[in-house]
Amino acid sequence: MQEYIAFNEQRAEIYWWMSSLLARELTTEDFMEYHGDEMFTFLSGLGMTPELKQPVESFREAINRLKVREDAQLELAADFCGLFLSTPKSGALPYASMYVGESGLLNDKPAQDMNKLMEQYNIAQRKEFNEPADHIAVELDFMGNLIILANHQKDDEKREEVMQAQLSFVNNMLLNWIPIFAQACKSRDNFGFYTAAVNLLVAFCQLDSAFLAGEEE
Repeated sequence: MQEYIAFNEQRAEIYWWMSSLLARELTTEDFMEYHGDEMFTFLSGLGMTPELKQPVESFREAINRLKVREDAQLELAADFCGLFLSTPKSGALPYASMYVGESGLLNDKPAQDMNKLMEQYNIAQRKEFNEPADHIAVELDFMGNLIILANHQKDDEKREEVMQAQLSFVNNMLLNWIPIFAQACKSRDNFGFYTAAVNLLVAFCQLDSAFLAGEEE
């Protein structure tokens, strides 16, 4: 049971890390952490999983390119704004509604579905993050909390129900649109840092889906 709890905590941390990475521009402190030993060790650990080796290497290469990029933090902030805070024509907006909604506008059915899920599982969106509920950072934060919710279940049947809810969420609320989102990033992200990050996220979600479906040991 302790191994189950610890493994779930690791999964949640990865979702929360990706949520924070895609929620806002990197600060000076963030920049230092991405070039530090702890991040190197963390990514090295992820890269030991065969399915994640290539996307991890691509992300580490992007981090290394930052070391020689002039005004790297300012330029990366500009990349973030250009991709995620612009328009559908010029950027890659991080909302599910833009990719799988019916209207092509914000706050479409994916956002409504997310609000229902958060109410169902009593998982609130962070108050300081004032974005529609289908923003990628909100969805990833929710998934992290849903994973920890399974750890808190004392009944085996209820625990399995929450694990199945995670599988449904990954497949139907993340993998239904983030691969398209990744392609949008690739076509508009000249430097490639955020493209590499989102590609790593897609690979991790695919791996996590296989784990939850019982296809991975």
